[in-house]
Formats: sequence, C-alpha cells, structure tokens
Amino acid sequence: MFGNIFKKVTTATGTATQETPNQWIKCPKCTSLMYYKEVEAKQNVCPKCNHHFRISAEKRIASISDEGSFVEFDNTLAPTDPLKFTDKKSYKKRLEEAKAKTGKTSSVMSGSCTIGGQPVEIAVFDFSFMGGSLGSVEGEKIVRGINRAIENECGFIIVSASGGARMQESTYSLLQMSKTSAALNRLHHKGLPFISILTDPTMGGVSASFAMLGDIIMAEPGALIGFAGQRVIKQTVGVDLPEGFQRSEFLLSHGLIDMIVDRVEMHQTLSDLFKLFNKKAS
Repeated sequence: MFGNIFKKVTTATGTATQETPNQWIKCPKCTSLMYYKEVEAKQNVCPKCNHHFRISAEKRIASISDEGSFVEFDNTLAPTDPLKFTDKKSYKKRLEEAKAKTGKTSSVMSGSCTIGGQPVEIAVFDFSFMGGSLGSVEGEKIVRGINRAIENECGFIIVSASGGARMQESTYSLLQMSKTSAALNRLHHKGLPFISILTDPTMGGVSASFAMLGDIIMAEPGALIGFAGQRVIKQTVGVDLPEGFQRSEFLLSHGLIDMIVDRVEMHQTLSDLFKLFNKKAS
C-alpha cells in the first residue's frame, strides 16, 4: 500500500523488516503524492482525502494509550505446528518468514495501559503478521487480557485488523472464536466494558466472533468489514451488491456498528467513553 518504503535492517535478534519511510508516499485512494512526515504528523492518515493507512500494532497502541503507559504481556507466547500443515509452504516456514518480517511471534500485542488516566487492558492485531490471522496464540493472548481486566476491574479493548481464522491451524484456530467469546461473556457478567475497534480489514472468523460483541463497536473511516469477500458473496447469492456494502460507512447506516471515529480522535473518544462507563459503575 505504501509502495517500497520498507527495508531490512539487522537487529540484535537477527534480520527484521522495520518501517523506514522514503521521502514520499502515494495515497492509494486519491493518488496524491505526499511528504511522509506530513502523513506521519496525522497518524498515518492522508491529509488530502482522510484515507487511513494500515499501521503496526506498536503505532496503534501509541496513538490510543497515554504516552509511556503501555506494558506488554505474554510476548513470549509463540505458535507451534500441531498439524504439521503444509500448502505451498510449510506452516513452520511461514511463521519463520513472518517473524523475520515483523520481529513478532504472533499477530496480537496485548498488555495494560491507561487512556485518559484510566486503566485499560488492550489487545491489538497487526495485519503485517500473516494477515493478522487468528490462531491459538492470538486467542490465548486475548483471553489472558480479558482475565486481567476482570482481575483489575477495568475495561477491555480489542483493535481488530485481520483476514480471519488462520487456516494452517484448522480447528485449533476456529475454536478461538468460541474461546474468546466465552471469556467476553464473563467480562460482561462482571459489569465491565468491552470496546471493539474495527480497522481495515476486519474479516472472516474475527468479524464473526469477538469483533462484533463489543458494548461499543466503533470503526475507522473506510474500513473493510465483513465475513466473506465480495466476489464470493456475489457468486453465492447471485445478485448485484450495493456499492461499498462492506465498508464502515455502510455498516453504520444500517445499524451494525455504533460509530465511526477518525484515528486522530480515537484517544479522546475512548477516554470519554471509559469515563462514562466508570461513572455509571460508581
């Protein structure tokens, strides 16, 4: 999406692809050519057309949480290959490539932070790791985050950016849908808030489970949200589909999400919502 703006650098743990911008970025929506610092100053949002670029989990957390407040948990958890799965490549090889590309062992970063001074547990998907797919480690990180929220009596946030369940883990992956949903049900019965943030894209088993279970469901502008792809749906139902029917604006107009929030306004919006939830609880 950004073009060739990444380069490989050698770190203490090996070679990983780190975000090193070129001088210019071309917006895929309006095709404007912009100086990269101009885009970064708006949290990777196009200043011309408001297109929200995909960003890493680290940048997402930095934009949402209070500065310096995030503490990561469970960063040593890593997936195994119980099925010895192989398609064009082995699952083990794909994991190695994803780790070399991102420096991560899974597509979810989870931990504790504060937002507007209020304690919150958070789990954030990173699409650059195997398309943000949901596997057993990702599900476990989310459930542990929910358990911490229950223990600390605070709210919980999931920021979704995922193509869906990870096919290389088969049923192990699909079970994470019910596992995370059951954990969120425990959070609900404790009277603690869950805010689901949908970003581009939120698809497949993620959209079919926890992503749509929030007490508040918000999305970024123009985010692709759905279960199956547009072509598959059209082939199944055999009719022409409305323009942009899987974009956040369409979902908002049809009551499937609660609000659309620009990235630059997300921190303040979350702060206000948690203050409201905490006021009701007191």
